[in-house]
Amino acid sequence: MRDISLEHARLHSRALKVVDVGGGTGFTTLGVVRYVDPENVTLLDQSPHQLDKARRKKALRGIKIMEGDAEDLPFPTDTFDRYVSAGSIEYWPDPQRGIREAYRVLSADGVACMIGPVRPTFWLSRFFADMWMLFPTEEEYIEWFERAGFKDVELTRIGPKWYRGARRHGLVIGCCVTGIKTQNGDSPLRLGPKAEDVSKPHVNPIFVFFRFLIGTICATYFFLVPIYMWIKDKIVPQGRPI
Repeated sequence: MRDISLEHARLHSRALKVVDVGGGTGFTTLGVVRYVDPENVTLLDQSPHQLDKARRKKALRGIKIMEGDAEDLPFPTDTFDRYVSAGSIEYWPDPQRGIREAYRVLSADGVACMIGPVRPTFWLSRFFADMWMLFPTEEEYIEWFERAGFKDVELTRIGPKWYRGARRHGLVIGCCVTGIKTQNGDSPLRLGPKAEDVSKPHVNPIFVFFRFLIGTICATYFFLVPIYMWIKDKIVPQGRPI
C-alpha cells in the first residue's frame, strides 16, 4: 500500500527535496529514499521515541531527522518539491491547518501526497472508528486540499492486495490524496494563529482508564477485522466480493 501510494507522489528525480511529515519510525521514508537521495529528504515527527527508531535504520542514514508539529511546520515557505504524509492525519487536532501547512512549504509545481484512513461505511466499523480517532470522509480530504489552494486534487482508494470486500462494508479501506501547488507563496486560506491549550490538565485516573479501555477495544476490532477478511480471501472463490 505504501509503494502504490508513493507512485502518486511523482518521485521521478533523485534531486527532489522531500519532507515526510508525521513519519514516525521512518516506514514511509524508507520508500521515499528508494527514489530520492537521502540528503534531500527530511523526516519530521512530534515523537522523539519514534524518531530514535528511525535514526537506527541504516537505509535512513544521511536524511535529516527532526521534531516538529505538522500543523506548524518549522520550514520557510516554498522549501520542498514534494510533501508526503502517511498514517499521521488521523492524529492531527486540526487537519485543515496541517494541509494548509503542506501547501505553504511546497514550492511551485510541488506535489503533496497524503495517505490516510477513510471513515468506514459499515455501521459497526464506523462506530468503533468514531470512538477511536479521526477517520475523515473522502469528501473531507478533497475539501481540505482545495481550500488550502491545491489544484488537480485526486483521491485514490487503497487497500491490501488480499482485500476483496465490497465497498459497502468499508472495513479495510484507505486513500491517497494528491494536489499540486501551482505558484509560489503562502496558502490563500487564512486560519489565524494556532490556538491550543498546552496547560497541564487535571488527570482523572478513572477517565484515563476508561479512555484506555475504549481505545484497546477499538484497536482490537481493527486488528481482528483484517485477519477475518484475509481468511475469507483464502476461502471465497476468486472473482466474488467478500
